Amino acid sequence: MTAWFQGLLGYGFGWFVATLILVLLIALPLMLAVAMIIYADRKIWAAMALRRGPNVVGPFGLLQSFADGLKVFLKETIIPSGANRGLFIIAPILTFTVALIGWAVVPFGDGMVLADINVGLLYMLAVSSLGVYGVIIAGWASNSKYPFYSALRAAAQMVSYEVSVGFVLIPVILWTGSFNLSDVIEAQRSHVFFLNGFAFNPLLFPLSIIFLISAMAETARAPFDLTEAESELVAGYQTEYSSMSFALFWLGEYGNVLLMCGMTAVLFWGGWLPPVDWAPLYYVPGIIWFFAKILFFFFVFSWVKATVPRFRYDQLMRLGWKIFLPISLLWVFLVSGYLLATKAQCPTDAGALASIRTDDEADRFMPSCRSHMPNLGGRDRAAGDHQ
Repeated sequence: MTAWFQGLLGYGFGWFVATLILVLLIALPLMLAVAMIIYADRKIWAAMALRRGPNVVGPFGLLQSFADGLKVFLKETIIPSGANRGLFIIAPILTFTVALIGWAVVPFGDGMVLADINVGLLYMLAVSSLGVYGVIIAGWASNSKYPFYSALRAAAQMVSYEVSVGFVLIPVILWTGSFNLSDVIEAQRSHVFFLNGFAFNPLLFPLSIIFLISAMAETARAPFDLTEAESELVAGYQTEYSSMSFALFWLGEYGNVLLMCGMTAVLFWGGWLPPVDWAPLYYVPGIIWFFAKILFFFFVFSWVKATVPRFRYDQLMRLGWKIFLPISLLWVFLVSGYLLATKAQCPTDAGALASIRTDDEADRFMPSCRSHMPNLGGRDRAAGDHQ
């Protein structure tokens, strides 16, 4: 599509128009998905509490989220007199924007990615870290003690779990030999016998659980929602917000939740690949498999929120620093040691590298060697293709 627009409108303007269309094709369905996922969240909570949930606005209550959006849109935006006006307004916009930009590098299917960059994993790690700044700025700019306490909690919580997430990603990178998210997904094809996904590997399965729980903590979802604990902080960083500024926090929160569900699917559960490497399953479009996995992990998020009581703050810190951090650090040594013990080093001879043509031959060497094998066929691509 980009080439077609460049031929029609010129190189620069054609690229801009094509990229804008692709961005809208991601952002607009995402906004609709967030509205519906809020409805699904409320329905799941209701079912687990033996209630009916939203059931009045529209068929089966499907339009409840849109009615709520219209309600907050029509309300007055109130800015406290003692607040820092500029930062107070920027905070919800920042939270909402960061929730969108992470999707730029997420592969929805084979070749279906906005920016197929060779450092997609690092980009995603950076974006997930930025989300907390909206909460910190909102808490500080409100000039109120409850939002400020919430901002301090958010900063400590982000640092605690970001370290564990960083160590969890290292074994994935070692096993893949690439920072590109499309390569991460392709490396999971038939990873364990006929199963697609790192999570089916007994050595990597514990890391998938740590990543999922850390994702809940990073997005401040229950039982880690200490930043908005209503029994202690009224509504936390959102206390002084109203109207659409309050709604942007909600949209940003659920956008981040969907993003982390998507990253869980990409990093450990095969992304757009079917669970089993069986030819008939590939007739189902990859984007359907990817969305199905996102919905499953969102159900897990809602299930946990509906059933697990909120942690105390000392329990939150203990889980991050005394349990997840040592385990993830130990697993870095275990995975790297396993790869060194079972995989051969890269051949230094160009002829030997060129003679490797199949995946079975390449699997005898370290995963990072694949980028140096010019004649490797099938699903593998050189790292230079993404630069």
